Amino acid sequence: MSSVFSWIKKELGYIKDSFEEIVKGFIIFALASSGLVIAILLRYFGYNGTVITFFGLVVEFVSLFLCYLLLKGYLRSKEDQEKSEEKEKTT
Repeated sequence: MSSVFSWIKKELGYIKDSFEEIVKGFIIFALASSGLVIAILLRYFGYNGTVITFFGLVVEFVSLFLCYLLLKGYLRSKEDQEKSEEKEKTT
């Protein structure tokens, strides 16, 4: 029984350590699906297909740019970590 509790404690520690990545993933998911949500809302309010397409594409392009910025920062931090690990190995 204590092994189950230690396993749960270990897993909760992993979740706590990766909380920032979980939040970033949720933000990326929300941004990626925002064009669809805008299209559904505009259709619900009775706008025609041209308006829905235009605003859906605009929202998707903005969200793709924001996703790019988020992922660019993530990749840059990973590269910095790899460089610091290589420096530690050489010294």
